[in-house]
Amino acid sequence: MRHGKKFNHLGRTASHRAALLSNMASSLILHKRIETTVAKAKELRKYIEPMITKSKTDSTNNRRVVFSYLQNKDAIKELFSIVSEKVANRPGGYTRIIKLGNRLGDNAEMCFIELVDFNETMLAAAAEKAGKTRRSRRAGAKKDEAVAAAPVAEAPSAEVVEEAPAAEVVEEAPAAEVVAEAPAVDVVADAPEAPATEEPTEEKGEDA
Repeated sequence: MRHGKKFNHLGRTASHRAALLSNMASSLILHKRIETTVAKAKELRKYIEPMITKSKTDSTNNRRVVFSYLQNKDAIKELFSIVSEKVANRPGGYTRIIKLGNRLGDNAEMCFIELVDFNETMLAAAAEKAGKTRRSRRAGAKKDEAVAAAPVAEAPSAEVVEEAPAAEVVEEAPAAEVVAEAPAVDVVADAPEAPATEEPTEEKGEDA
């Protein structure tokens, strides 16, 4: 009975399952990426990540413990010499599962499982994202400079407001001139009437 056994047995006996995971772990260490089913990849991740953590401390005891599982000298050498240096600063999460879709024969869900620090494409993409965040910070600094320069730009707008009433005064001046010209026309009209009234008076004087 499988009381309390919650892990995936993968349809194999204990010895067959151990041999399967050991071979897959050795292949993953040597090739850095393998293609398998999602169920096997999830079990392999739980199997190999404690070994990678042990490889960070290169001691005889740790090498013997890992060798008891892998039984592969080439994988042990690769793990303790190359892989351990790459993952030295990573606090876990050494593997990544990338799903590929379903297999044609039995419709099994397939995936890649790979070591995170050996995927150059993903590392380059992460570096580009880091560069973009730096550019956005520089853009934010430029915005701060624009905000600081805003009061300086407001000074000319105040001058424009002062110039506007001056233009109104210039417009009012011609209006005053027009008002002054209207009485001048009336005076010119009255001037000819005075001599007309004086002529009859002069004739009366001559008759007298």
